[in-house]
Amino acid sequence: QVQLVESGGGSVQAGGSLRLSCAASGVSIGGYYMAWFRQAPGKEREGVAAIDKNGRTDYADSVKGRFTISQDNANNTLILQMNTMKPEDSAMYYCAGDHWIPRWAVLRGDRYAAWGQGTPVTVSS
Repeated sequence: QVQLVESGGGSVQAGGSLRLSCAASGVSIGGYYMAWFRQAPGKEREGVAAIDKNGRTDYADSVKGRFTISQDNANNTLILQMNTMKPEDSAMYYCAGDHWIPRWAVLRGDRYAAWGQGTPVTVSS
């Protein structure tokens, strides 16, 4: 049974940084496909960043150059480092994973089987 637990959300001013963590159990993230998604009230769910079992990463255009997804394999934890944050980054952030995701779908939430409960992020101007 795969469990994903997000942490690290909070409030930050525009231009600041925040680091989100997703602790995984029941699976080794080094052999897993994982991603971060976010959803703000009244907005569609958005794929933010993804990383496959080979370390290939993909990012939404809105976060390229500002966010970095990575794996802390020693702690079996997925990381999202968010820099130069903007108010439009405010959302509930979710960690997701699956044993295999086709390349074209790495930022599509409907393709992932395992989900965390989310951690909220608020960016003020």
